[in-house]
Amino acid sequence: MRKLLFLISVFCFQFFYLQTVILNKVDKTNDNKDKIFYKISDVSKSEFLGEILVNGFSNDDVKMFGEIYKKAKQVGANTFSMKPIESVDGTIQKFDPAYYILNLYYTNADEIPDEQNVAFLISSADKTQKINIDNKTTDVKPRSFLKLKLVDNEVMTVSTRKLLGSTVKLSGKEGQQSLYFSLSNFKIRSNDSIYGGVNLKSGDITGLEKSFGMFLTTIYSEQKKD
Repeated sequence: MRKLLFLISVFCFQFFYLQTVILNKVDKTNDNKDKIFYKISDVSKSEFLGEILVNGFSNDDVKMFGEIYKKAKQVGANTFSMKPIESVDGTIQKFDPAYYILNLYYTNADEIPDEQNVAFLISSADKTQKINIDNKTTDVKPRSFLKLKLVDNEVMTVSTRKLLGSTVKLSGKEGQQSLYFSLSNFKIRSNDSIYGGVNLKSGDITGLEKSFGMFLTTIYSEQKKD
């Protein structure tokens, strides 16, 4: 019995050790109370605060984002970017979901870019998802996403290919912020008091809070629409 408990404890230690989220570097802190945590590309007008190191792969992206979010808010970050990691020959390494670094920033709200009239369809499932976009079947690979451009006064219909599946109708509107949808159920209850809004609901097509959607489209691969 003791040997079994020892083996279990060793396994648990290795499991948690291999999936760590740490504040790898802190240059300064900001005392803002922003709940947002948005991805930015141009950091020239942002204040660098530090960086988060994610070491180890996890399929639980909700939990992973929660840990990252809490660490980011410890230093007052409201924006982030992926830090390029160089190989020994000076080239930039291909993204590794088991090891990456996020740079943390504070950015004034009026300096945060807003990509309008786009929708992201994000597949977190282990298997390829089949969906219909305007009656055309498209396969969305695991841990990947489609980026759709929405046009004013044109309705795009997205549906799952299941008997009791979901359907959403998307259209461009003036000033409409980017939209994020999951193509599978993350199977957790909504709890925006912890993460500042990971608003998950039941169903095959699920609307995601923008911060969480931006995180997923950072660590997933973009799949070009056929």
